[in-house]
Amino acid sequence: MKSDLEIAQSCKIEPIEKIAEKAGIARKYLELHGDYKAKIKLEILDELKDKPAGKYIDVTAITPTPLGEGKTVSTIGLSLGLDKIGKNVCTCIRQPSLGPVFGIKGGAAGGGYSQVLPMEDFNLHLTGDVHAVSIAHNLCSAFLDNSILKGNPMNIDPQTILWRRVVDISDRYLRNIVIGLGGKLDGIPRETGFDITVASEVMAILALTTSLKDLRERLGRIVLAENRKGEPVTADDIKVAGAMTVLMKDALKPTLLQTTENTPAFVHAGPFANIAHGNSSILADMMATKLFDYVVTESGFGADCGMEKFMNIKTRYSGIKPDCVVMVATIRALKMHSGKFEVKPGKPMPDGLIKEDMKSLDEGLCNLKKQIENANLFGVPCVVAVNVFSNDTKKEIALVEKRAKEFGAFDVAVSDVWEKGGEGGRELAEKVVAACEEKSNFKFLYPLEATVEEKISAIATKIYGAKDVSYSPSVKEKIKKFTSWGYGNLPVCMAKTHLSLSHDPALKGEPKGFTLPVKDIKLSAGAGFLYALCGDMRTMPGLPTHPAGEKVDIDKDGKIVGLF
Repeated sequence: MKSDLEIAQSCKIEPIEKIAEKAGIARKYLELHGDYKAKIKLEILDELKDKPAGKYIDVTAITPTPLGEGKTVSTIGLSLGLDKIGKNVCTCIRQPSLGPVFGIKGGAAGGGYSQVLPMEDFNLHLTGDVHAVSIAHNLCSAFLDNSILKGNPMNIDPQTILWRRVVDISDRYLRNIVIGLGGKLDGIPRETGFDITVASEVMAILALTTSLKDLRERLGRIVLAENRKGEPVTADDIKVAGAMTVLMKDALKPTLLQTTENTPAFVHAGPFANIAHGNSSILADMMATKLFDYVVTESGFGADCGMEKFMNIKTRYSGIKPDCVVMVATIRALKMHSGKFEVKPGKPMPDGLIKEDMKSLDEGLCNLKKQIENANLFGVPCVVAVNVFSNDTKKEIALVEKRAKEFGAFDVAVSDVWEKGGEGGRELAEKVVAACEEKSNFKFLYPLEATVEEKISAIATKIYGAKDVSYSPSVKEKIKKFTSWGYGNLPVCMAKTHLSLSHDPALKGEPKGFTLPVKDIKLSAGAGFLYALCGDMRTMPGLPTHPAGEKVDIDKDGKIVGLF
């Protein structure tokens, strides 16, 4: 069997100018990065502003195994299927972090015959946006420490500094460090650490901003620390936001790529879905919904993570309401949710997950039930996509189809887009088109006027199924402080494990009766949300025993091998 990389390298790739021409993007709006990549200038939005918006589809999933359930391949495959049935369609997805690419997950360009091309470029640097985020973030860190060293004109209390540094690789040794060692000229010693770049607030801002002006304002609002009066100190206060914006001005432009079947794909931004909101950029969606009749985007991890944030955070700032949700499910993940099996990366799949097991499947379908319920909470029709593997049986698939309709899904389709590309996505495409014709009764889960605790409770009880929420004393004090600063009316971004509906990755299926522990809450004033940390969360991953990067190399002809 060919690897994803081998399949990608075997596909015919067209010059990006040809892809742009078919998409109706004039040459004057392109900034070419070689033959197969192009940035799209924001000026195109002025030309498109009076055009009607196309149908807007969010692809999400049940709670996944650590291996993932093919959400990105389904996103791209659905787009290919829509193209096969004659629809004018575009894919909008995130740029992957180098941390997972070289760590556990490997590449993130889709898979099989439903990928974004050039697959190598997509996974490795692309047009440098992630690095722009890193350097803008770290410039702010340097300005902050320098301001304290050079007389501390803002009277910053070093004990209250919130702003760490970032790097886009998984490096656990950098989680907690001491800086400023060596003497007076080398700074003031203090404890700090590194986060992975895609967990940076600058990345979240890139994904949520709507213009260059908005970007500048959001960067200026970033809260870095407190002064000795307990007041917030911002990036504007230390006079760094303008320079950060200059470093980010090109990263603000979405990148146009293509799929394995030469349909257009916008790739832009890459915020983590268990820390930040986990969705590609508003700017890419603003362009795509005016250029195309159908836009397929993807929200990170399960519906309780990325989709909830897509609905409650992204759509609030974009104003673009979804017409359909696609819920990706696999037979293996549903069996895992019976609680009988454990899936570990790098380990053989348990026999029960690759052989017919109707009892375990039926017991694990409760997770699909809850995630369909979660989609329906927002008033948007939900189509279930069963992403099939070769060992799935007809009886198993039929049971999922039957139960999904009983659970409230608009419809169910079998998706075989990894092996067959667009042909394997025809059925799903047709059912998504039908769902998009239904009247959407979109609604938010909570009003912004609600208290911070009321917003957290709404997400915990309605989306996760928690009985209650507990707060540490320090969290209650922080909520009080952030509210007094004027940030109580922001939406809430929940940071929790993606491996369970709850905060505990060991709790599979549909956990009930649990209390969600909020251990910390942080302010992302520039991005425009508060984020509550539930359970044990890390903003800097570590590498596994055998990182995916061990297999990556380059041959004598300069061809990349082993990427995924």
